[in-house]
Amino acid sequence: MGLDGARSHDERTTATPRTPMPHPRPPARVPFDLAAWASAPRPEADPGVFRQEHRQLDPDRAEAAKVPTWPLLLRAGLNAVVGWLAFVYGTQLALRVIVLTVWVDHPSSTAVTVVGLSVNALVLAVVIKVFGRMGRWPEVWRRYALPLLSRTVTEEVPATEEEQSEAARRRDPWTVLRQGGAAVAAGRLDAEAVGDVDYVRIRRAWESAQADPAFLPAFVDQVSQRGAAAFAHPSEARELPGRAERHDLLLGQVRLGTAQDVPKNPLTHRSAGFALDPVVLGTSLLAVGPAGTGKTARLARPVAEALCLQALAGTACAVVIGAADADLGPDAWYDVVIAPGDPASRYGLDLYGAAQDPDEAAARLAEALLPDELTARAETARTALQQMVGPFHAAFGRYPGVRELRALLAGEPDSLEALVKGLRAAERLGSFERDLEHREHQRGRADDPGALLADRLALLDRPAFEGAFATDGTGRPPFAMRVLDHPLRVRVKLPERSHPEAARMLSRLLVGQFVQAAGSRGDRSLFAGLVVDDASAALDAGIVRGLQRLRGANAGVVLLLRTLVDLPEALRAPLFGAVGCRAAFPGIAPWDGRLFSEAWGTHLVRETAVTLAPDTSGGIVRRAGRLGRKALSGTTAQTESVTTREVERLRWSPSDLAHALPAGHAVVSLTAVSGEQVPPLLVDLRG
Repeated sequence: MGLDGARSHDERTTATPRTPMPHPRPPARVPFDLAAWASAPRPEADPGVFRQEHRQLDPDRAEAAKVPTWPLLLRAGLNAVVGWLAFVYGTQLALRVIVLTVWVDHPSSTAVTVVGLSVNALVLAVVIKVFGRMGRWPEVWRRYALPLLSRTVTEEVPATEEEQSEAARRRDPWTVLRQGGAAVAAGRLDAEAVGDVDYVRIRRAWESAQADPAFLPAFVDQVSQRGAAAFAHPSEARELPGRAERHDLLLGQVRLGTAQDVPKNPLTHRSAGFALDPVVLGTSLLAVGPAGTGKTARLARPVAEALCLQALAGTACAVVIGAADADLGPDAWYDVVIAPGDPASRYGLDLYGAAQDPDEAAARLAEALLPDELTARAETARTALQQMVGPFHAAFGRYPGVRELRALLAGEPDSLEALVKGLRAAERLGSFERDLEHREHQRGRADDPGALLADRLALLDRPAFEGAFATDGTGRPPFAMRVLDHPLRVRVKLPERSHPEAARMLSRLLVGQFVQAAGSRGDRSLFAGLVVDDASAALDAGIVRGLQRLRGANAGVVLLLRTLVDLPEALRAPLFGAVGCRAAFPGIAPWDGRLFSEAWGTHLVRETAVTLAPDTSGGIVRRAGRLGRKALSGTTAQTESVTTREVERLRWSPSDLAHALPAGHAVVSLTAVSGEQVPPLLVDLRG
């Protein structure tokens, strides 16, 4: 975001404050420690790991840490005792061997001392090497002695002035400003309470100023005047009300839970915080699970919250689509709240997405209007719609409204006559005369796609939607997807209860417009994120193909489904291939689990087989003893054979996904935009 970019949006996109939806939240947050947050370690880690305060896990230490305390200390003590005895007697034996073999008469005192010390050192090294490994002395040192020693040294040895100065410099969040010639701005920020949103936003503005030294005075002047509110979002909001999740806006991460310490999870992720960020959301995420398993509360809402915070920080734009009663955050989170069917809604929806090409706009609208069972007629419907939308745009300089388009497709004489007059006045009748003639020939036939489209548009031409889709300036200000290059926060509330079929059409239309607009943006510096609470009606073949193009456009979508059965069978496998991140929630059907299982594939596991067989070894005495034992105890002596081999097994079987996932958990696989993959993780999403 440039220095003045935060104020360049139209004032119509400013959200109206509304009463937040009731939602249980933890107590008020403690005062934010900016210095500690900004200087917290964030080591490099695999995708999906919450990096703030993350500690890298050493696989060797992880295996050793599984040994309980008392067995570890007991083994270390026993090996120490035996090692001491071995050292004492081993030294005596080594010296005696030297005296009997290579010792000279009347050696000097120096030679005696050198030989004695050398023997002691050699035997001690061997003892420590052998018994230290068996007794795991290094692990005891790391686990118990080293922390105690470090704490003691820290308490006894005060830090030097240079160390204190270096620590203070590292904890100064505005060091880059002071070193870059903006000490005045840094001083103003030191005197104010600065949150993480403010910090990231100002840092981003500083990076923009560094790109051109001419912007440095403007940066200093803005910060000096407004302090922490400098370069604020157009809504002037600097925080989200009711914010609950743990975020790291420096990396764009939101922590959703904890990867479990189970053998199925990679060692690098076990017990680590699980997080999502634009790096993985850029490959899009598909989550499948029945209602009530936490898809909305533990995935969609936190991701929507993260995208809204990143929009306030000037690093993202967010579009969130769901039913009007879906808990996707209060209206105060968003700049634009679109609620077709709600007379109180301040904003309408542009059915054409403000597309510059009428044919392109008509094609997207035609695909959204047709349900899945009528997609076979999509091509003729697309042509019919283009034959009406194109001439209307040429005649009147705008796209037709719902009622106007419905009348044209139905062939009402008054509407057609007005269209012809408009084309004559614009001197464009010759260009579209063939389209109008073709529509005239199609009208009245049994297979006329215009009649089908008019019937579908009738679902949007209802009194409840009055002014929601106006194109002539008489209705509510329309929102168009072409504004994805601005840090906007948009919430669309679909009327799923009152107008379910209209909600399905609008869902398809909005997702299609987002995919098209995000992929064709000129400025891709902002991450464009889309969250769809119920995507069962929003997907078609064109959208699935478009998802793959979002990876290179700094955009991604989060799609939630109750079951894959809601999608056409021909669309399920391509959808799994188009998204890079997949999440399975508890209670999914086995046939849904089969697609996840196939997508995640197999891996090598070490399998141990134990075979028991009657013991027939030995002579007459041993056999007689075994017969007596069987007569007395009733059991037969057996031999045990153990076989270990590596075999391929499914990472997660359909049965495990359908029946073995605990409540509040999910199995999630991730793929970063760079191509780095993380195998499926069992994640606890409850904290």
